[in-house]
Amino acid sequence: MSDEIFSPRSYERFYFDAEKKGYSGTAIYTKTMPDNVIKGFGWHIADREGRYLQADFGKLSVISLYMPSGSSGDARQQIKFQFLDFFFHHLQKLRMDGRSYIICGDWNMCHKPIDLKNWKANQNKPGFLPEERAWLDRLYNETGYVDAFRLVNQSADQYSWWSNRGQARSNNVGWRLDYPVITPELAPKVIDVSIFTTQMFSDHAPVTLTLADR
Repeated sequence: MSDEIFSPRSYERFYFDAEKKGYSGTAIYTKTMPDNVIKGFGWHIADREGRYLQADFGKLSVISLYMPSGSSGDARQQIKFQFLDFFFHHLQKLRMDGRSYIICGDWNMCHKPIDLKNWKANQNKPGFLPEERAWLDRLYNETGYVDAFRLVNQSADQYSWWSNRGQARSNNVGWRLDYPVITPELAPKVIDVSIFTTQMFSDHAPVTLTLADR
């Protein structure tokens, strides 16, 4: 990545690319050099596609996540279900290691009807399937992880992704697919979570999590 836009001054850069060029991948930019960087969480398909990158800073870890999408067909949806199974076990293990975690990225699914515009029409479509919503129920209710955005914003029409078809973005017909998910001890430190929609960068909008430093 020779373009200077990928190399902002004062930032360390870490990438985990997919084996298939241009397909997927994750990245972390940081002003503080991490103690350790981990690429992948041990499931071969996800790791070949560069879907998990972790940086450790003291007792805090930041994870860049790119969940698979099942929208291209049943075969990819089955891979997504496999990802969910392996990833859930990994997240359970993380809760037992005494570290604090911030998991940011494209989760490629919505949890509640409030998280997408046309939820009734999408109840049986990838990204809002009953199995996906049930998985998120387990994530929050069984393991204690927290959707940081909903801690501070309970409003409807808060979306981070819009289809390129029609006038979806201009009409705000979107989905909230991009979550900052945190371990529960960080919840009291959440000051703000915002979705930046003033400027368009892609079909996704940046999501910013602000935490108190103490």
